[in-house]
Amino acid sequence: MITDILLHPFLVSIVMLSLALGLKVLVDKLAKNRAEKKEKDIRYISHNIKHFINFTMVLLLLFIWSTEIQNFALSIAAFAVAIVLATREFIQCVIGFFYLVTTRPFRVGDWIQVGDYFGEVAETDWIKTTMHEIDINTYQFSRKTIYIPNNKLITSSIKNLNFVKRFVTHHFIIVRRESFNPYPIHDTLTKQAKLYCEEFQEVASRYNSMIERKLDAKISGPEPVIHFGTTELGEFKASFTLFCPTEQALEIEHKLTECFFALWYKEAEKNKEGEGEA
Repeated sequence: MITDILLHPFLVSIVMLSLALGLKVLVDKLAKNRAEKKEKDIRYISHNIKHFINFTMVLLLLFIWSTEIQNFALSIAAFAVAIVLATREFIQCVIGFFYLVTTRPFRVGDWIQVGDYFGEVAETDWIKTTMHEIDINTYQFSRKTIYIPNNKLITSSIKNLNFVKRFVTHHFIIVRRESFNPYPIHDTLTKQAKLYCEEFQEVASRYNSMIERKLDAKISGPEPVIHFGTTELGEFKASFTLFCPTEQALEIEHKLTECFFALWYKEAEKNKEGEGEA
């Protein structure tokens, strides 16, 4: 135990520092005596010797304390790793902010979709992006606020729906179980759809062309499209596609649904009367 105490790096370091200090004092005295005898300034020699002693002392101290320095370095590394792991989400959010600044996939006021969330961008900061949630089926604000960490914007797909704020390609489907030929009502229903879209037809055409130029792709519209078909269960299905102002989409859908059922029941009555006469 006494040996361990005597060989402790602290005591060894004190001894070595004392020896180094003693050597430097001795060098000063020897240099002074030699300079007096030869009447020559040799202080530069003593300075060089003392620098060599200091350099040797530093190397010896590093050797003596190498184990402790290594343990300390490992502790610092472990602490740094712990800090990085603890703040990983925060660091990723900051990186995500720089990603948004450099790529600019959207701006404040744009309508976007991030994963399953739809909304209007209200604010962006270093940590999060704030959105006012939108029900994409009704194009109305849900009065909810969504806070999305910026790191999610790196790993999730972002869809910019800004053009939907003014005009939207609106789809809806009507399904019926009755089985008879519905095509006699197709032309009348299409004319009625065009009539409902007539007031904004010119603006819709320009807006549709602008979006096509921006996307460099052909999109549906501006003419309304009505397609009759069947579901997987064999039921009748009427699919409507309208390119219309976003705020009027639901109103036009309700009007066309009302018109469809009026024509449908009218045609169903004709079929019943025909079957009765037969």
